Amino acid sequence: MELIQNTPDLSAYLAADEVIDHDHPRVRETAARLARSAEDSYAYARLAFEFVRDGIPHSQDSGDPRVTWRASDVLEQGTGICYAKAHALAALLRAEDIPTALCYQKFDVVHGLVAVRFNGAWHRQDPRGNKPGVDARFSLDGERLAFMPDPESNEMDYPVLYAEPHPAVLSALKAAPDRPHLWKTLPTAL
Repeated sequence: MELIQNTPDLSAYLAADEVIDHDHPRVRETAARLARSAEDSYAYARLAFEFVRDGIPHSQDSGDPRVTWRASDVLEQGTGICYAKAHALAALLRAEDIPTALCYQKFDVVHGLVAVRFNGAWHRQDPRGNKPGVDARFSLDGERLAFMPDPESNEMDYPVLYAEPHPAVLSALKAAPDRPHLWKTLPTAL
Protein backbone atom coordinates (compact mmCIF):
# COMPACT_ATOMS: atom_id res chain seq x y z
CA MET A 1 0.00 0.00 0.00
CA GLU A 2 1.28 3.44 -0.89
CA LEU A 3 1.00 5.86 2.03
CA ILE A 4 -0.16 9.36 1.05
CA GLN A 5 0.60 12.52 3.03
CA ASN A 6 -2.50 14.70 3.44
CA THR A 7 -0.19 17.69 3.20
CA PRO A 8 3.02 17.80 1.13
CA ASP A 9 4.76 20.00 3.72
CA LEU A 10 6.89 17.65 5.82
CA SER A 11 7.18 20.27 8.57
CA ALA A 12 3.45 19.71 9.33
CA TYR A 13 4.46 16.27 10.63
CA LEU A 14 6.75 17.94 13.18
CA ALA A 15 4.27 20.55 14.43
CA ALA A 16 2.86 20.87 17.93
CA ASP A 17 -0.84 21.54 18.38
CA GLU A 18 -3.60 21.15 20.98
CA VAL A 19 -3.48 17.35 20.71
CA ILE A 20 0.13 16.55 19.83
CA ASP A 21 1.43 19.03 22.38
CA HIS A 22 5.12 18.16 22.31
CA ASP A 23 5.91 21.59 23.71
CA HIS A 24 4.24 20.59 27.03
CA PRO A 25 6.68 20.06 29.96
CA ARG A 26 5.42 16.49 30.60
CA VAL A 27 6.12 15.52 26.99
CA ARG A 28 9.50 17.29 26.97
CA GLU A 29 10.57 15.60 30.24
CA THR A 30 9.57 12.16 28.99
CA ALA A 31 11.28 12.70 25.63
CA ALA A 32 14.49 13.92 27.31
CA ARG A 33 14.54 10.91 29.65
CA LEU A 34 14.09 8.47 26.76
CA ALA A 35 16.64 10.30 24.59
CA ARG A 36 19.36 9.91 27.25
CA SER A 37 19.25 6.13 26.65
CA ALA A 38 19.30 6.31 22.84
CA GLU A 39 22.41 6.41 20.69
CA ASP A 40 20.57 7.72 17.61
CA SER A 41 17.11 8.74 16.35
CA TYR A 42 16.21 5.19 15.30
CA ALA A 43 16.97 3.87 18.81
CA TYR A 44 15.02 6.78 20.30
CA ALA A 45 12.00 6.01 18.10
CA ARG A 46 12.07 2.37 19.19
CA LEU A 47 12.38 3.35 22.88
CA ALA A 48 9.51 5.84 22.60
CA PHE A 49 7.36 3.24 20.83
CA GLU A 50 8.06 0.61 23.50
CA PHE A 51 7.45 3.13 26.28
CA VAL A 52 3.97 3.98 24.92
CA ARG A 53 3.13 0.41 23.89
CA ASP A 54 4.20 -1.18 27.19
CA GLY A 55 4.15 1.65 29.73
CA ILE A 56 0.73 3.15 29.02
CA PRO A 57 -2.03 0.57 29.29
CA HIS A 58 -4.78 0.54 26.68
CA SER A 59 -7.78 1.67 28.74
CA GLN A 60 -10.05 -1.06 27.35
CA ASP A 61 -7.55 -3.77 28.32
CA SER A 62 -7.00 -2.33 31.80
CA GLY A 63 -10.63 -1.40 32.47
CA ASP A 64 -9.76 2.26 33.04
CA PRO A 65 -12.85 4.40 32.39
CA ARG A 66 -10.93 7.64 31.77
CA VAL A 67 -10.78 9.10 28.27
CA THR A 68 -7.60 10.90 27.28
CA TRP A 69 -6.90 12.56 23.95
CA ARG A 70 -4.14 15.14 24.45
CA ALA A 71 -0.62 13.63 24.40
CA SER A 72 0.43 15.27 27.67
CA ASP A 73 -2.71 13.94 29.39
CA VAL A 74 -2.03 10.42 28.13
CA LEU A 75 1.47 10.60 29.61
CA GLU A 76 0.29 12.20 32.87
CA GLN A 77 -2.69 9.86 33.46
CA GLY A 78 -0.99 6.78 32.03
CA THR A 79 -3.97 5.56 30.04
CA GLY A 80 -5.58 5.83 26.62
CA ILE A 81 -7.16 3.95 23.76
CA CYS A 82 -5.33 3.44 20.46
CA TYR A 83 -5.92 7.00 19.23
CA ALA A 84 -4.68 8.58 22.45
CA LYS A 85 -1.64 6.32 22.57
CA ALA A 86 -0.88 7.27 18.94
CA HIS A 87 -1.12 10.96 19.92
CA ALA A 88 1.32 10.41 22.78
CA LEU A 89 3.80 8.56 20.58
CA ALA A 90 3.53 11.20 17.86
CA ALA A 91 4.30 13.91 20.42
CA LEU A 92 7.31 12.05 21.81
CA LEU A 93 8.71 11.45 18.32
CA ARG A 94 8.08 15.00 17.12
CA ALA A 95 9.72 16.31 20.30
CA GLU A 96 12.94 14.77 18.96
CA ASP A 97 12.41 16.04 15.38
CA ILE A 98 11.19 12.74 13.92
CA PRO A 99 8.41 13.38 11.39
CA THR A 100 5.35 11.47 12.56
CA ALA A 101 1.91 11.08 11.00
CA LEU A 102 -1.35 9.69 12.32
CA CYS A 103 -2.96 6.96 10.27
CA TYR A 104 -5.88 4.62 10.59
CA GLN A 105 -7.32 1.19 9.84
CA LYS A 106 -10.98 0.18 9.59
CA PHE A 107 -12.26 -2.86 11.42
CA ASP A 108 -15.65 -2.81 13.22
CA VAL A 109 -14.45 0.63 14.27
CA VAL A 110 -11.56 2.84 13.18
CA HIS A 111 -8.20 1.94 14.77
CA GLY A 112 -5.40 4.50 15.23
CA LEU A 113 -1.69 4.11 14.43
CA VAL A 114 1.30 6.31 13.63
CA ALA A 115 3.76 6.40 10.77
CA VAL A 116 7.37 7.53 11.25
CA ARG A 117 9.59 8.84 8.50
CA PHE A 118 13.07 7.35 8.27
CA ASN A 119 15.39 7.12 5.25
CA GLY A 120 12.94 8.93 2.99
CA ALA A 121 10.01 6.56 3.62
CA TRP A 122 7.05 6.25 5.98
CA HIS A 123 6.80 3.23 8.28
CA ARG A 124 3.57 2.47 10.16
CA GLN A 125 3.79 1.53 13.85
CA ASP A 126 1.04 0.45 16.26
CA PRO A 127 1.58 1.44 19.92
CA ARG A 128 -1.82 0.03 20.97
CA GLY A 129 -0.34 -2.41 23.46
CA ASN A 130 0.21 -6.13 23.28
CA LYS A 131 -2.00 -8.79 24.83
CA PRO A 132 -2.72 -12.42 23.99
CA GLY A 133 -3.09 -12.59 20.22
CA VAL A 134 -1.57 -9.12 19.68
CA ASP A 135 2.19 -8.73 19.13
CA ALA A 136 2.98 -5.30 17.67
CA ARG A 137 6.67 -4.45 17.27
CA PHE A 138 8.64 -1.40 16.15
CA SER A 139 10.00 -2.16 12.70
CA LEU A 140 11.36 -0.38 9.67
CA ASP A 141 11.74 -3.72 7.86
CA GLY A 142 8.11 -4.64 7.26
CA GLU A 143 5.07 -3.90 9.36
CA ARG A 144 4.53 -5.59 12.73
CA LEU A 145 1.12 -4.11 13.54
CA ALA A 146 -1.39 -5.25 16.15
CA PHE A 147 -4.01 -6.12 13.53
CA MET A 148 -4.08 -6.84 9.80
CA PRO A 149 -7.31 -6.02 7.94
CA ASP A 150 -9.29 -8.71 6.15
CA PRO A 151 -10.64 -7.14 2.94
CA GLU A 152 -13.27 -9.90 2.65
CA SER A 153 -14.72 -8.68 5.97
CA ASN A 154 -14.82 -5.07 4.71
CA GLU A 155 -11.74 -4.19 6.77
CA MET A 156 -9.07 -1.91 5.34
CA ASP A 157 -5.99 0.21 5.76
CA TYR A 158 -6.55 3.91 5.09
CA PRO A 159 -3.56 5.14 3.06
CA VAL A 160 -3.72 8.78 4.19
CA LEU A 161 -1.11 10.11 6.63
CA TYR A 162 -2.53 12.94 8.70
CA ALA A 163 -0.53 15.71 10.34
CA GLU A 164 -3.35 16.19 12.89
CA PRO A 165 -5.92 13.74 14.27
CA HIS A 166 -8.84 13.02 11.96
CA PRO A 167 -11.80 15.24 12.99
CA ALA A 168 -14.12 12.23 13.53
CA VAL A 169 -11.61 10.67 15.92
CA LEU A 170 -11.00 13.87 17.85
CA SER A 171 -14.72 14.66 18.13
CA ALA A 172 -15.48 11.24 19.58
CA LEU A 173 -12.67 11.51 22.12
CA LYS A 174 -13.53 15.04 23.22
CA ALA A 175 -17.26 14.33 23.58
CA ALA A 176 -16.93 11.16 25.65
CA PRO A 177 -17.38 11.54 29.42
CA ASP A 178 -15.98 8.03 29.93
CA ARG A 179 -14.71 5.02 28.01
CA PRO A 180 -18.00 3.07 28.07
CA HIS A 181 -19.69 6.05 26.38
CA LEU A 182 -16.78 6.39 23.97
CA TRP A 183 -17.12 2.73 22.96
CA LYS A 184 -20.66 3.48 21.74
CA THR A 185 -19.54 6.50 19.68
CA LEU A 186 -16.25 5.37 18.10
CA PRO A 187 -16.10 6.20 14.40
CA THR A 188 -16.86 3.23 12.15
CA ALA A 189 -15.37 4.85 9.02
CA LEU A 190 -13.41 7.93 7.95
